[in-house]
Amino acid sequence: MGIEAKEAALFERLPEGRVHCVLCAHRCMIEDGKRGICAVRENRNGTLVSLVYGRLIARHVDPIEKKPLFHVLPGTAAYSIATAGCNFRCRWCQNWQISQVPRDQPVIAGQWVSPKAVVRDAVRLGCRSIAYTYTEPTVFYETAYDTAVLARDAGLANIFVTNGYMTEEMLNAFHPYLDAANVDLKGFDERIHLRFVGARLQPVLDSLKAMKRLGIWVEVTTLVVPGINDDPGELRALAGFIAQELGVETPWHVSRFHPTYRLTDRGPTPVATLHEAREIGMMAGLHYVYVGNLWEPGTEDTICPGCSRRLVRRHGFTVQEDRLQQGRCPDCGATIGGLWALHGSSGADV
Repeated sequence: MGIEAKEAALFERLPEGRVHCVLCAHRCMIEDGKRGICAVRENRNGTLVSLVYGRLIARHVDPIEKKPLFHVLPGTAAYSIATAGCNFRCRWCQNWQISQVPRDQPVIAGQWVSPKAVVRDAVRLGCRSIAYTYTEPTVFYETAYDTAVLARDAGLANIFVTNGYMTEEMLNAFHPYLDAANVDLKGFDERIHLRFVGARLQPVLDSLKAMKRLGIWVEVTTLVVPGINDDPGELRALAGFIAQELGVETPWHVSRFHPTYRLTDRGPTPVATLHEAREIGMMAGLHYVYVGNLWEPGTEDTICPGCSRRLVRRHGFTVQEDRLQQGRCPDCGATIGGLWALHGSSGADV
C-alpha cells in the first residue's frame, strides 16, 4: 500500500465536518484540515486519518531489559518499532528527535514497513516479542494493532512502552493482544504533571488500574528528576498507589535523569536520591524496586520476597544469572509475578 494515510480507528464523526478522536485521553475535537495534539492524526473532510500507518521511524532489536521489563521473558530480544509522534510534551523527553518532530517542524518522517514484514523479521531474528516503544505507541495504534494480531499468531508477545494516556476504549480494543506494558508514571502531582508533561495525571492512573484489571502484566517506571518529582512525600504517595492499586508484586523502576531536550538547567539525579526512592518503594511494601540508568551492582537484581535469595542477577541490560524455575523461586517455591512463557504459535504463515 505504500505510506499513504490510513483511516484511523477510534473516532466519531461530528456535525460540520469535525471529528472526535477517542484514542487517547486528550479526546481531541478536530476541525477539518487540522491535526490532534499528537500531530499525526488529521481530519480530512470529516474522516480522521493516521499519517504514520506503517511509517516506521525506528526499528531495532533490543534486550527486553532495555524497555525496561525485568519480569517478562528475561534475557530475550524484543523487536522494537516506533513511528513519529507523541501525545505528551515532556520537557525531558529522551527521544524528542523522533517523538516531537511532527509538532516541532512539522515533518512526518519514516519508512514504509508493513506489519507482516515486521513480524516476519522479528521471527527471522529470533526475537520473542515485539515492543511498541521509543515514541508513544498509542498514537500509532493502527500500526501496532495490525502488527500485534500477526505477532500473536506467530507466537510472539506484544509489549507497550507507554505513557499510559490512552482511553478505556483503546485499551478494551487492544488488550486481547497486549501481554505486558511498562508505563512511565512521571510523577504524582497534578500541577507538575500539567506543567512539565502537558497532560493530566488521573488518566494515567486510570489506565494503570485498567491494565491490571484486564490481566496485562504491568511494570512502572519513574524518571526521578531533581526539583520536579523527587520530593520524598510525592514518591511515597506514588509508591503507595502502586502497592495498593496495582499490587505489591508490581515492579517499580526508579531511573536516573540526565539533562536533555528542554530541561538542561539541572544536573543528573543524585545517587542518594535514587537510593532513597528505592527505600521508599520497599517501605511501601513493593517486592521489586529497581534502580535504572545507574548500573550499580545489586540494584537491578530480582530478590525472592519469600526467602530473600537472589533469583536474577543483572548488569545494565544483560542478564548474568537466572535461577527462576517456571516463575518460581527454586529455594522456597514462592511464585514470582511476571510473564515467563510465550504463547504457542498457531503456525500462521507470516
